[in-house]
Amino acid sequence: MAEYANLLRRAWGQIRGHGGVRGVLLQLFRVNDLKTGALVGVDKYGNKYYEDKKNCFFGRHRWVIYTKEMNGKNTTWEVDGSMVPAEWHRWLHSMTDDPPTTHPPEPKKFIAEVHQINVSGTPQQYVPYPTTRKKIHEWVPPTAGAQ
Repeated sequence: MAEYANLLRRAWGQIRGHGGVRGVLLQLFRVNDLKTGALVGVDKYGNKYYEDKKNCFFGRHRWVIYTKEMNGKNTTWEVDGSMVPAEWHRWLHSMTDDPPTTHPPEPKKFIAEVHQINVSGTPQQYVPYPTTRKKIHEWVPPTAGAQ
């Protein structure tokens, strides 16, 4: 009986931690995972970073809840790892224990001021211009009027 009480207590904690049943379903559909933990910080784009050392094992104890809009693009259903800025990447991947909220990183020349998300597979992707001639050409069928 104690197992069922513990299960209900954890389920109620998940519902309460995500803002109700709607919040739980939205979180489950967006990132396919339900976790609750201590809010460590929020970056300038609205991504929220959490940590739970008590109930999660190492490597899964830090996570991010992505913002719903980044750089003018609606990202509610399209979350991507490239939405994490460089200053939070080190903390999120356990390279350091100091989050940027308590120990801000020194500015680097090679880090862009405005972080851009990955645009591969979209119309905005980079396509290089070919500078060499093709070795193989596609076949173009003759038209009926050319005979």
